[in-house]
Amino acid sequence: MENNAISISLGKNITFMHPAYFIITGLSGIPNIRHYYVFLFFVYIVSVLGNTLVMALIYLDPKLRTPKYVAVFNLAFVDLFGNTALVPKVLDIFLFNHPQIPYNDCLTFLFFCYTCLCMQSFNLVALSYDRLIAITYPLHYQVKVTHKFMLYLIASFWVFSIIAVLIAVGLITRLSICESVFVNSYFCDHGQIYRLSCNDHYPNYVLSWFYPVAFSWVPLLFILITYICIVCTLAKMATVHEGLKAFRTCIGHLSLVAVYYIPVLTTFTMMDKIHPNARILNLSLTSVFPPMLNPIVYVLQTQEIKESLKKLLNGKKPKSLEFLFP
Repeated sequence: MENNAISISLGKNITFMHPAYFIITGLSGIPNIRHYYVFLFFVYIVSVLGNTLVMALIYLDPKLRTPKYVAVFNLAFVDLFGNTALVPKVLDIFLFNHPQIPYNDCLTFLFFCYTCLCMQSFNLVALSYDRLIAITYPLHYQVKVTHKFMLYLIASFWVFSIIAVLIAVGLITRLSICESVFVNSYFCDHGQIYRLSCNDHYPNYVLSWFYPVAFSWVPLLFILITYICIVCTLAKMATVHEGLKAFRTCIGHLSLVAVYYIPVLTTFTMMDKIHPNARILNLSLTSVFPPMLNPIVYVLQTQEIKESLKKLLNGKKPKSLEFLFP
């Protein structure tokens, strides 16, 4: 253990040993890894431009100011914020050879990355609920799904995610890190950090199993149930044409679900069958790839977004800016 470890005492009999810093090593030593850093930089630039564009279109076009696009706007914000919290730091650590992260900075890094990952999943839940009500209860949609309801739903997801991740961070602060300061991951990973402790980390172990269920499997189960209900409703429609027309409104959301969950499920299913380096690369891709693809998918698959983009490209001023540029 490093000599510059920090002792933090709580009360008279409890002392936790915290290192001054952690050393992130997950991507070090992988052959030709610099090409991957170039790819990460490209992914980040596309993510920033795409999500900023989606947020700008929703803000500027009055036709997109609906409850559904409140969730889409929040998803774009979370994707932009999440990749901004992760990718520049990963490049700084590995490309510019700054692997040492102070203890508190590492926990902050962990907090923002995990919070954004949780919110990405919950945003898909909000969008699936929107599609469920729109198709199964179309006459009651404007009553059941209002701006106020969607704002409260998104806010509750934020509060739940923040509190849950803060609990994980708080439990890490109660660990004495004495095994090592080397974290074999591409960021300050909760699972890698708690395994470095030499005192009881059973609560952290429980969380490492509970959080994937709460933030991935339960949302995915809810989404699957909503689409079972949607398919049952579409099957009862008078004509196939009406059913297909209604289902087309779900294509954008289904694409987002596939982009988010397929890489995650594939990686964790094959976790024990692939090389550790490949596992770390796959996990990093599941973190940065969906935020890049989400705005592309929505621009290509959502008619309202495409029409708004065409107006912008054709030089038509959004009404929200007419008072600035008459």
